[in-house]
Amino acid sequence: MCLAVPSKIIEIEGVMATVDVMGLRKQISLMLLPDEAQIGDYVLVHAGFAINKMEPSEAKQALEIFEKIFKEMEEQEKNWLTDS
Repeated sequence: MCLAVPSKIIEIEGVMATVDVMGLRKQISLMLLPDEAQIGDYVLVHAGFAINKMEPSEAKQALEIFEKIFKEMEEQEKNWLTDS
């Protein structure tokens, strides 16, 4: 299963961009993006490539869901470790 993660563009240099995703910064390619990207845009990133732009409200909602899932996974792991 593949997952595309919403990321905010914070810097652009040619066809490469630096994005912030949940506090992590990563270099990605803009080569597959059908629309011109600008700093502040949210994009879906898959395998190091921006594949589509997102509305900021949709990106923030998706990131909130990811955060909730990660917190639940951490809690399950803690429970598993203490039960073992």
